[in-house]
Amino acid sequence: MIDILVIFGPSLNMFGTREPHIYGSDTLADTKAELEAQARGLDCKIKIMGSNNESTLVTKFREARGTAKVILFNFAAYTQKLIALSDALAIFNGPKVEVHLANNYQPESFREISLTALVINHLIVGFGKVLSCLVLFLLMVY
Repeated sequence: MIDILVIFGPSLNMFGTREPHIYGSDTLADTKAELEAQARGLDCKIKIMGSNNESTLVTKFREARGTAKVILFNFAAYTQKLIALSDALAIFNGPKVEVHLANNYQPESFREISLTALVINHLIVGFGKVLSCLVLFLLMVY
């Protein structure tokens, strides 16, 4: 069993090139490497995956039941749009932590909506790069 499953949603593979003034200059590969290093330091088993495809994300959440202790995720723009992802998350019994590097309540008012809010345990927004280390540490203490 893995301790933490990390799932990145659509367009997050564009980290480092997409609006670096908001999301920073680190690529998704940089973020993954940092998370993996932090997990090793905490003696934590971690699996990291991502997809731009809704059905792939839904499947991964369903498969996580019984194989992961905690889910850490960023649905990106799917946060406001897809009920199927929220439903898939609800099936998972462990802690569910939604993470956004930028403050998604600032840019446009439509981003204030979160279809996952009713099924998650924690929402962390706006801490940027510092977030990856902070969240893994908090989850291991959880």
